[in-house]
Amino acid sequence: MTSIAVSSQKGGVGKTTLSINLAHAFARVGIKTLLVDADPQGSVGHSLTRQSRLLTGFYDFLADPGIPMERLVVPTRLETFSLVASGQAGDYEAGGGGNGSHLARVRAFLRAVAQRGFDLCLMDTAAGLFGVTGDVVATCDAVLIPQQAEPLGIRSVPKLLEGLQRLRIMNPHLNVLGVCLSMVQPDLADSREVATTLRQILPPEWLFQTHIPRDPLFIRASARGLPVGLLEAGAGVQRVFDALRSEIEVKLGRAPSAR
Repeated sequence: MTSIAVSSQKGGVGKTTLSINLAHAFARVGIKTLLVDADPQGSVGHSLTRQSRLLTGFYDFLADPGIPMERLVVPTRLETFSLVASGQAGDYEAGGGGNGSHLARVRAFLRAVAQRGFDLCLMDTAAGLFGVTGDVVATCDAVLIPQQAEPLGIRSVPKLLEGLQRLRIMNPHLNVLGVCLSMVQPDLADSREVATTLRQILPPEWLFQTHIPRDPLFIRASARGLPVGLLEAGAGVQRVFDALRSEIEVKLGRAPSAR
């Protein structure tokens, strides 16, 4: 199984939107995918199922690793696409825990997911590379970083690089897949210039060619509890996530389903 953390230095970068639709892009080509809501705010759950706060989830497992996986995994209408809610977050909402204290339990969680036969575990994390998010990133095989295409977002990049360096010491095998621009508005010069600036700051292999547009379809999809590709008008945006999936497979050196 391949595990990928979707993480960012700051919030509001479209991380959950990317996680949901990227997970669907993998699942729709037959890759058995589990999307884990590792953000105490429960953003994935709020987007896909309104009952998410009632579900046992990831943070419950951190508190009690004896919880069986069948209590955590929630199937969707697509056979290859399942979810784990954030659960009852407790003190994690205030940033409690983490900083290495839950590495063993995150590893145990991923082992249990692999034993269920999943090919890919995609983990949507809280913003900031510290606390439980740091433990998740330090445990996963790879990390994907969304970055909004707005000038203010550039200011967080140095801290992001510093945080990734720290986590690679904890996890020397961590594959930094790169930065994916989100909320891109190609008709705005400021939005286009962000991509140019990032190319000057980041190693060239760290910036994805695929950009996620700012599109009102994402709001409609969330209102209906669906990935955007399942909307009647969502085929164009779905192609964006299919392209991102293909780039990730190249960076991984294989599709997550390859044995």
